[in-house]
Amino acid sequence: MKPAIAIFVKTPGHSPIKTRLAAHLGRTLAEEWHRLSAACVAQSACDSGLPVYWAVAEASAAGDSLWSDLPVLVQPDGSLGRRMQTVHDRLIEDHGAGILVGADLPQLRAADLERSRQWLAPDQPRRILGPAHDGGFWLFGSNHRHPLHAWQSVTYSRSDTAREFIRALDGITPAPWEMLQRLTDLDELEDLPAVLNELRDLPDPTRPQVRLIEWLRECIEQAA
Repeated sequence: MKPAIAIFVKTPGHSPIKTRLAAHLGRTLAEEWHRLSAACVAQSACDSGLPVYWAVAEASAAGDSLWSDLPVLVQPDGSLGRRMQTVHDRLIEDHGAGILVGADLPQLRAADLERSRQWLAPDQPRRILGPAHDGGFWLFGSNHRHPLHAWQSVTYSRSDTAREFIRALDGITPAPWEMLQRLTDLDELEDLPAVLNELRDLPDPTRPQVRLIEWLRECIEQAA
């Protein structure tokens, strides 16, 4: 069985989108960022050849046209830890391994997902993480389940989130980790130049990534 990928998204009009970014750029541009970035992530995920799902935050938006191009998993209510655990368990049940990614990392490459697939292929428990420069993580994959309390014991969106997440899972079941490159996810206006540079460094950007490069350049010029 192939690992499956779940892309975590929120739906404009149903949830606030990138509120810290919206405080500087306005809600319309923040929502446009989310749509364009999610399209980049989806393209790279589909190019990997693995099964791909949207993990939609709102049950009321499961049938939204924005997510009609891929199968949809609905995130449950509750904490981020509970939402990730529920989606990850579903991928484990249906595909044997699960890879969770956010929609705000348009630099994601199909090669990152292929590396994840190879790492998670053996039968013994394994985990893979894509660390972010802000201390969080932009990808998590595993080929075994983790209890809810391990996911919920971590405080997310902090400078030590990735470190605490690794510690929490290792405290339940020690397993080897593979680390991907450290990248920038876009939360603040100040993250725009770094994300743009990382996109420009891609050796073979996809069409959605090229479109986003142009969009980011315009946003930076407007904000200057």
